[in-house]
Amino acid sequence: MATNIEMSKQMRSIMNLAWQFVKQNNMSMSDALKCAWANAKLHYLMREGYVSFTFIKKDGSVRDAKGTTRLDILPNGALKGGMRTTDPKRFQVYYDDDKKDWRCFDRSRLVKIG
Repeated sequence: MATNIEMSKQMRSIMNLAWQFVKQNNMSMSDALKCAWANAKLHYLMREGYVSFTFIKKDGSVRDAKGTTRLDILPNGALKGGMRTTDPKRFQVYYDDDKKDWRCFDRSRLVKIG
């Protein structure tokens, strides 16, 4: 069971992410909150295992993906080491099961989970 402090931190991070969507993408606060909650859910589910989700790529095409951030279930050789080059506040990094490589997408472009 989550404590009040943990819940407060989670709410703060969701509100910060939503506000970031409003400022950077001119989203309404309602749409930004929906997207921020979906991102929080995706982040949690990816830590548990593989998750199917859909997002809009930079070129405007829709991409269905299946990915995870859980390191102990990745195939051998998936962990390469190196420096992160993306902003973790703006991009969701995940291991793509279809491409067998690390990928990322803009968090504001998440369409659906499942």
